[in-house]
Amino acid sequence: MAFGRVNPHFRLEDQGIEGLGHVYYNLMEPALVEASLRNGEGTLGNGGALLVSTGKFTGRSPKDKHVMASDTVADTIWWDNNAAMSPEGFDRLHQDMLAHMKGRDYYVQDLVGGADPAYAINVRMVTELAWHSLFIRHLLRRPVREALNDFVADFTIINCPGFKADPARHDCRSDTVIALNFDKKIILIGGTEYAGENKKSVFTLLNYLLPEKGVMPMHCSANHAQGNPVDSAVFFGLSGTGKTTLSADPQRVLIGDDEHGWSDRGTFNFEGGCYAKTISLSAEAEPEIYATTSKFGTVIENMVYDEETKELDFEDDSLTANMRCAYPLNYISNASETALGGHPKNIIMLTCDAFGVLPPISRLTPAQAMYHFLSGFTSKVAGTERGVTEPEPTFSTCFGAPFMPRRPEVYGNLLREKIAKHGATCWLVNTGWTGGAYGTGSRMPIRATRALLTAALDGSLNEAEFRKDPNFGFDVPVSVAGVAEVLLDPRRTWEDADAYDAQAAKLVAMFSENFAQYLPYIDEDVKAAAIG
Repeated sequence: MAFGRVNPHFRLEDQGIEGLGHVYYNLMEPALVEASLRNGEGTLGNGGALLVSTGKFTGRSPKDKHVMASDTVADTIWWDNNAAMSPEGFDRLHQDMLAHMKGRDYYVQDLVGGADPAYAINVRMVTELAWHSLFIRHLLRRPVREALNDFVADFTIINCPGFKADPARHDCRSDTVIALNFDKKIILIGGTEYAGENKKSVFTLLNYLLPEKGVMPMHCSANHAQGNPVDSAVFFGLSGTGKTTLSADPQRVLIGDDEHGWSDRGTFNFEGGCYAKTISLSAEAEPEIYATTSKFGTVIENMVYDEETKELDFEDDSLTANMRCAYPLNYISNASETALGGHPKNIIMLTCDAFGVLPPISRLTPAQAMYHFLSGFTSKVAGTERGVTEPEPTFSTCFGAPFMPRRPEVYGNLLREKIAKHGATCWLVNTGWTGGAYGTGSRMPIRATRALLTAALDGSLNEAEFRKDPNFGFDVPVSVAGVAEVLLDPRRTWEDADAYDAQAAKLVAMFSENFAQYLPYIDEDVKAAAIG
């Protein structure tokens, strides 16, 4: 039996998904909260937030993501980064998942990925859990209700946490699987309750489709100046580097917190909501995000709370350090109504340097920008992926390797072309450690980071005196109002300058070793920006 609003000519039965129990199409937030509570999937929190646990998976499983290998995509997929699945394995996986679904209730959301209609895709999300339906309703863009009468999906995503894959039968790595089939326009997710797999599957789709249209897909947050969408900025970075926090600037308008496109028309958000980390979240430092944790329908993942009062504990990471909240973009008071912006005037590349070597901000030439974009240096933050319990230095090309189906140079060249065409200024910002490496030093003060970003975005930082960094060759400001000068020179923040030099040499060598893989694919000026 079907419930809710749907195109009468585009039901699941029309897609070969038959024999289900109740199917709930496009339920709105109150009904989804009710269903989640009725099904025992979560607990009602303060303000009507929904408190849920994702079980043993509290982060993404990038090694369990597969792309079906077909002649259509054989020459365009970056196979070193994307595990192949045979067509036969995918077909068996699809049929076995459909058999698993029979007799069970499912929740369907018909949504849109992309705020610019010229580049948007229609996505049908079919979920076993009501709270997953609520989550993705927040994170993607919601069509007006009348549009659902004619909605037809470009891609369908089926998520069955209760389904366990068989590696031998389905040609995958484990009983957890995320399988993309670009030919049949289907994504299958099984064996994990972590909701982030839903949104990142859509991001991966757009990362594959948009470059063919000349659009740069970006793992970044974005904002623009009050009353001036032309004055836009984007913030690249992996989870834990500060994309959500730093783009939620009360003095600027938030375009979005995680995934965007850069077309010939400007920037646009892929999503309709935010997915923010909540560890150590405070009303003082991040009042807007903090306030969402007690608003109706916000999904609170993996947080410890008082059983009686439902008060959240923002410091208790005993379940995971990757505890999060998902909420619609309109819960942020200064969010853009259109989710559109101009061509970025400033490009911020965020890195969490666990070595304590990089300065808090550096200005990059276009060649250096491509170098650092392809390098994608940061540190994996505890909890973001399975098995990561403390920061680990890593290189994730394009600041989002797990979501990049094409080779890195495709995205790097797109970025370089757009920087050259529109004249963006590029900055590398370290939100990681200062005064020593992880375990010895301390995390970069967020107030200092905000002050430096404010100066970069209002243009005043370009007027500062700069020095050349002896290790990386980029420009580093000597002094900035409101920021301790010693912080701008990381070597001076270490008690032992020789220890800093040794650590810096180690990091330089890591950069050089990692970047060697890109040398055959890049131009001479970018090679010149390479280290070593």
